[in-house]
Amino acid sequence: METQYFLYICALVIYNKQKVKKGLKLIGVLTLASMLFYSCDKAQNSTSTSENGADSAISGDIKVAFVYTDSVINKYDYFIKRSGEITDKGKKFEGDLQGRARGFEQEVANFQQTGGNMTPNQQRAKQEELVKKEQNLMTYRDNLMQELSVDESTLYSEVYDRVQKYMKTYAEENNIELILSYTRGGAVWYATDALDVTSSILEGLNKEYLAAPADTTTKK
Repeated sequence: METQYFLYICALVIYNKQKVKKGLKLIGVLTLASMLFYSCDKAQNSTSTSENGADSAISGDIKVAFVYTDSVINKYDYFIKRSGEITDKGKKFEGDLQGRARGFEQEVANFQQTGGNMTPNQQRAKQEELVKKEQNLMTYRDNLMQELSVDESTLYSEVYDRVQKYMKTYAEENNIELILSYTRGGAVWYATDALDVTSSILEGLNKEYLAAPADTTTKK
């Protein structure tokens, strides 16, 4: 009797263990399903949120304007004044260089006429002297060109900085979020004239310059 009761208890325990294992497996499956459902729902919500954000960004009104870059630069009074100064400086350099070149040419012509009366050593010394003068003249010319190139590069850098600074102020005052640069062959192929603020930008830039020309003049 005790043996039968023991076997019954063992069989019940084994049965219960199997039920527990099946229950644990079922719980595991349900947990995994819940996790997958939660992840998918979260992903869908995230995607929906991203799409809604993109839609709102696309549908949102962005105030845009553009300027004709060449017009802003070339009609800016500060640029006109400074570029004129550089042009005058270039003409002065050109006159000086031409004077030196004419002097050198005359010296060469004189040597060709009188060189026959010199000794071989004198002729050789004069030739070396003329070669050195020619090299010095070439170096002088290169230095002048380099100086003018630096002046021009500096001017454009200054002008772009001033224009960009003013455009930031202009955009803030007129609630403009984006100002494009319109140049032939550039990224913008078409824009309605209603977005063109070139005249307004130029007017403001020139007023700002005329109000304090001394402050916007490059120190020499």
